[in-house]
Amino acid sequence: MTAPATLEAWLAGSNAPEGVVEVLTVLGRTCAEMSVVVAGGALTGVLGASGVVNVQDEEQKKLDLITNDMLTEALLACPVVAGVASEEMDNSQAAGHATGQWLVLFDPLDGSSNIDINAPVGTIFSILKSPTATPTDADFLQPGRDQAASGYVLYGAQTMLVLTVGSGVVGFTLAGDGAWRLTHEDIRIPADTKEFAINMSNQRHWAEGVQRYIAGCLQGVEGPRAKNFNMRWVAAMVADVHRVLMRGGVFLYPWDKREPGKPGKLRLMYEGNPMALLVEQAGGKATTDGVQRILDVEPTQLHQRIPIALGSANEIDQVAAA
Repeated sequence: MTAPATLEAWLAGSNAPEGVVEVLTVLGRTCAEMSVVVAGGALTGVLGASGVVNVQDEEQKKLDLITNDMLTEALLACPVVAGVASEEMDNSQAAGHATGQWLVLFDPLDGSSNIDINAPVGTIFSILKSPTATPTDADFLQPGRDQAASGYVLYGAQTMLVLTVGSGVVGFTLAGDGAWRLTHEDIRIPADTKEFAINMSNQRHWAEGVQRYIAGCLQGVEGPRAKNFNMRWVAAMVADVHRVLMRGGVFLYPWDKREPGKPGKLRLMYEGNPMALLVEQAGGKATTDGVQRILDVEPTQLHQRIPIALGSANEIDQVAAA
């Protein structure tokens, strides 16, 4: 039996620009190394809080800092990278390469609250064309539709890399020899679903439309939706969106009235845009509210927040109609 194609072989036959191939190769290699660090857990002393608070006013875990440093160092050393921006850093960093053409944005360890309980976590990334070899924060503020590629790595029962270069979505599984092997050639999200993911503990704080949508789901076959729904919630966007990509469903992280001045909790540049590109490329819909397309949001800040509703296309239409 012939072994599945490697990430390098697949990239060589893809329509991705040469520089994007180089960036994705670096990301794949570094995330494979990070999977070993994440798996070490308590054995290597990487669990627990670091005592440092990031720009999001969130206490960083030790692994947040370790993985952020690993990705930053690897990407800044790549000759085609002009600069990087991370959820864990206040500002972007220019690489200083005269040959730099690409910007990379990333959330080094999404779902880090899951680290200490050994639940799934992941890395999310986005690649944009740089307008200059010496970028500033402003050069990263491009709408999601301009992304050349995006993807994530899920550190779970298997370590998986899921990515798009703008022509569908593929998935690779990390093999024992350290190679990424193609295991999912054409990931598609079913248009219909009976599954939703949302943090139900916040229900009383949601806008009325979201409350109506979820209430309709919870009423089951006797309610307006005339079907029973299951609820799933991993508390790591990577894991919840991965489930949507694998078998359908919707993922919602809406605005809530506890902090009315904040449009949402998740970040447009590090979470919303890269996941939206994947979802759309897999045949789903990715919106802020069921209507506004995430990829069309014009960013104004590097750490801008948005509400999110994405997943099976027909179900996102129901969110919009609620």
